[in-house]
Amino acid sequence: MVDVTHLEAELARAPSRRRCGQVAAAGDGSILVTGLGAAARLGDRILLAERPDSPGPGGEIVGLTAEGARAMVLGAGAPVALGDPVWLAPEEPPRPASSWLGRVIDAYGAPLDGRPLTEGKVAAPIRRAPPPAATRGGLGPRLGTGLSVFDTILPLARGQRIGVFAGSGVGKSRLLAALARGVEADVVVFGLIGERGRELNEFIHEGLGPEGLRRAVLVVATSDESALARRRAGWTATAVAEHFRDQGKHVLLILDSITRFAEAHREIALTAGETPSLRAFPPSTANMIAAMAERAGPAGRRAADGAITAIYSVLVAGSDMDEPIADITRGVLDGHIVLDRSIAERGRFPAIDVGRSVSRALPAAASPGENETILEVRRLIGAYEKAEPMIQTGLYQPGADALLDRAVKLWPALDAFVSEPSPKGDGFARLRAILAQGR
Repeated sequence: MVDVTHLEAELARAPSRRRCGQVAAAGDGSILVTGLGAAARLGDRILLAERPDSPGPGGEIVGLTAEGARAMVLGAGAPVALGDPVWLAPEEPPRPASSWLGRVIDAYGAPLDGRPLTEGKVAAPIRRAPPPAATRGGLGPRLGTGLSVFDTILPLARGQRIGVFAGSGVGKSRLLAALARGVEADVVVFGLIGERGRELNEFIHEGLGPEGLRRAVLVVATSDESALARRRAGWTATAVAEHFRDQGKHVLLILDSITRFAEAHREIALTAGETPSLRAFPPSTANMIAAMAERAGPAGRRAADGAITAIYSVLVAGSDMDEPIADITRGVLDGHIVLDRSIAERGRFPAIDVGRSVSRALPAAASPGENETILEVRRLIGAYEKAEPMIQTGLYQPGADALLDRAVKLWPALDAFVSEPSPKGDGFARLRAILAQGR
């Protein structure tokens, strides 16, 4: 017997009738649609075609006025003429399924890898409220990551949300791929927002590899796509992660990058008429970022409840940690990892500036003895970095400062430790062995 459940679900979703309007004005990256009346809602999708079942460019309503609905059209250079019919199209949220693992999809849930994609039975709303704050649990146990620095000094806990702050060319993608391969999780959802198209296959085959891809779902909106698609990719990746979390699974969500998500929102909001603020980002940007970040984390207090551990990359031009998106993101997350260009230029990867990076999973994610080790390592790294200009210019005199003498002695080993893969034994044992050399 043929299973027609999926076909029945598709037929049930098809509307019996569609509302039609027309293009009344075009320009400035948007069109004005009249005739939709009260049926139009913010976020509704539209279709520019002669008939609702005909092919044509789609779009989204981004603003409403007494004159009509302001909409942006997907795709550059879409042919639009005054009087063209515009159809309200039903919202089609993604319907994730276990068969999506190992697949690459676009922001609208369509496959990008040339193979048919089987949809699940339950829709995953892309604009979903986070779990109630009063019923959420705290961070879970420390996760293994495959990288020594994250397994010790900068621990990553189940349900934690951290930001990776980096400029261009300092190894951000390399670090995110390593975390996607190494972090203990049932499912990995990777959102690539605004990336160069040629880098997708390189990331899949060289970054993730077959093992990493097997447990991953990739949601992709490349840099040439509409701002609507780039913003939606962040929401879709989060919705897919929520789908697996609701099954009780631990999901690692990686969005690269939250900056391009915010830039896409800026373009849409300014087109809709929102007032620009700091560096032209509209006031709604902070709430948009916070609302999406709050959807990650633990779902409940029980051990059986699923959780989303989230890593958001943030692009910081010129290492400016106070630019608007970096400042907003740092305030809503549970830690930040700073990648430094000077470290990358001397060949150490990942180029993590330990002194400027913070994991808010501490001190709970480590035992009292481990916290003492972390504190001692931070003191030594801080002492060395503070005196580094003096050391490099030959002004450092051994014997003047016992802490600095010890930091200078241990610096090569501590610096190398940051780039080491996790040892098979206890990473803290390796750290303690390094510290013992300086006593």
